[in-house]
Amino acid sequence: MNLLKYFLLFSISMVFVTGCNNNDSKPTYPNQIFEYSENLTTRWISFENLTGEKGRGGMANHGAKGYAWDIIPAGETITLVDLEGPGIINRIWMTIRSRTEYDLRGLIINIYWDNEEKPAVSVPFGDFFGVGHGKTAIFENALFSNPEGQSFNSFVQMPFKKAARIEVVNEMERPVTDIFFDVSLQLMDRWDDSFLYFHAWWHRDTATTLAEDFEILPFIEGKGKYLGTNISVIANPQYRTTWWGEGEVKIYLDGDREFPTLVGTGTEDYIGTGWGQGVFTHRYQGNPIADIENRQWAFYRYHIIDPIFFSEDIRVTIQQIGGSRKSEILDMLKDDVPLIPVSLRDEPGPLVYLYKNDVDLRDPVYPMDAWVNFFRSDDWAAVAYFYLDKPSNNLPAIQDKKIRISNLL
Repeated sequence: MNLLKYFLLFSISMVFVTGCNNNDSKPTYPNQIFEYSENLTTRWISFENLTGEKGRGGMANHGAKGYAWDIIPAGETITLVDLEGPGIINRIWMTIRSRTEYDLRGLIINIYWDNEEKPAVSVPFGDFFGVGHGKTAIFENALFSNPEGQSFNSFVQMPFKKAARIEVVNEMERPVTDIFFDVSLQLMDRWDDSFLYFHAWWHRDTATTLAEDFEILPFIEGKGKYLGTNISVIANPQYRTTWWGEGEVKIYLDGDREFPTLVGTGTEDYIGTGWGQGVFTHRYQGNPIADIENRQWAFYRYHIIDPIFFSEDIRVTIQQIGGSRKSEILDMLKDDVPLIPVSLRDEPGPLVYLYKNDVDLRDPVYPMDAWVNFFRSDDWAAVAYFYLDKPSNNLPAIQDKKIRISNLL
């Protein structure tokens, strides 16, 4: 049987199985564009219908365009969605008039599930929508899009059992004069216990510690699925124009402590490219910002077709390792630049391990143009997106605005 015939038979069989699984004790969620479900009722939430009630939209101005936008005063919080469940959010669209770095890091999106006091999502506005460094860039991927650099879309599906609340917090000293939004969701008659709650956590370290991996997602307990990350890096000018992205992603699963089960081969490798990071935006991986002049990069990787499940706990980190020729490494060491040599390779020769080994980098046996990887200290920020079997998590609260906007303006 050739490959095409096998694929067609497999696809037909999957449609048949899906269509015949009419167990009334378990709610269904359509996974085909042509399917209909009695379990779901569509609602749009916006300022024109904040409650999403049937037949109650567009009433502010007698059916004409009326309450399309609102203002968030300085230091205030606005609630956009406040619904009882069960339901599932499928799309979030927002736009604001001023979209500077200060705005996109000065505003916070909080999302609460099932009346929990602690938000499952608490992320700077821009970073939540995949915008690194607070700098809007035109892009589209499987989870987010910024069509013209003027609006923000999320297509992440977010089920909730009892309740959902979305709020935007304005921590700036000036008001947000125009905020528009539209949340597309479906209410469900019944909850499926296999559903997981969506979470997102943002963290920044303006000067990472040598030889200590940056935590994309700190240790959390529970059962769930790691969805991916978007990361922003500002390379430290102490390291001149040397390459910063040799670090490997490490994912510790279900009891891993000293060493992880999953490990990558390099930063650009993790997002599916190689030999550096230029600008590209693909469905599951991309690098919308590669600002060589200002030494800023922003990139993402989403584990949709290669899911990462965990049954007990998870922790996700990435190393801060760069690389350059031996001659430049020795020059930086002479200037007391903080770095730790990791490995050396005189192409096409074998790799020499330097870290925690008694090897003298100055030994003339290693030529001056040999490539040396080294631990370094840079400015890293990341959003971790994940699903968890509970509506809240134990992660630290979002960092102060001073940290969020430092070195961006």
